[in-house]
Amino acid sequence: MGTAVDKFMDQQGFLDEQRPRRRWHFRALLFQPSIVGPLMVVAIILQSRTLFFALAAVLVWNVVFPRLNPFERFYDWAIGSRQGQPKLEPAPVPRRFAQGMAAAFMVATGLCLTFSWQLAADVFEVFLVVAFSALLFGKFCLGAYVFHILRGRWGFANSTCPWSS
Repeated sequence: MGTAVDKFMDQQGFLDEQRPRRRWHFRALLFQPSIVGPLMVVAIILQSRTLFFALAAVLVWNVVFPRLNPFERFYDWAIGSRQGQPKLEPAPVPRRFAQGMAAAFMVATGLCLTFSWQLAADVFEVFLVVAFSALLFGKFCLGAYVFHILRGRWGFANSTCPWSS
């Protein structure tokens, strides 16, 4: 099936993209989690329900209005245009599902912190850290993987894992 980058791009829903474009597009797609991930770590350290809710709101915005994703628009303006890259297109459904799943876990964490359910908040935080770590360091998007599993596409989902042959 290709490299880990190719598998990641397929997992995200960019199936028809030409290989030369995939490298820069892959880096562009990691721009958002490279900002949201560290902010999530800050929210965990501070146990800030407000920051969890704010991050969830931005992710929900991205799901509902994919053409207006502020991370992608900023990337286009600040980085992509300077490198002569085309504008990023709106996220396909698997990527939006993954963003929605992250938002749901952040809302759940925020609610647990609001109601002082610390153990439950800790569990959600661990899931978030594992998912963002897999995304940023392993080229594996748990949310997109779950999307394909829920669609009954087990074989495809498993073929997009970076460790699959």
